[in-house]
Amino acid sequence: MYEPIRTKSVHSTMAADARIPHRSREEELDIQLAGHLAALLAVTDELGLAEAGDAIARQVARLRGGMPPVRHAGLRGVPAASLHDRAHALAGRALVVAASRADTAAAILAAERMDAHSAALTAAL
Repeated sequence: MYEPIRTKSVHSTMAADARIPHRSREEELDIQLAGHLAALLAVTDELGLAEAGDAIARQVARLRGGMPPVRHAGLRGVPAASLHDRAHALAGRALVVAASRADTAAAILAAERMDAHSAALTAAL
């Protein structure tokens, strides 16, 4: 009734190719979390929050195997409320990824940053 498949599957050929580097889900989540935290660090540095920036930088370095992030506070004159809003969103993204990889330290840091930026937004209103 059905004709048998006579060629090799493209999917099994690619999956079996050892020349293509593969990362585990954990490694992918580490990369994603480090990226979100590095973006949060940039906004935190622009806000001038040195202590919070140092805590974020330590987490980024831990996720990158000890390599510290490059820090540059390129002040662009963006209103503080806008920066706090952006930082709150970035911390939320970091919290989601940290929770999915069960990284308690990063999740606590992200939640604390969300609370701090939320409080700053409320105070600005």
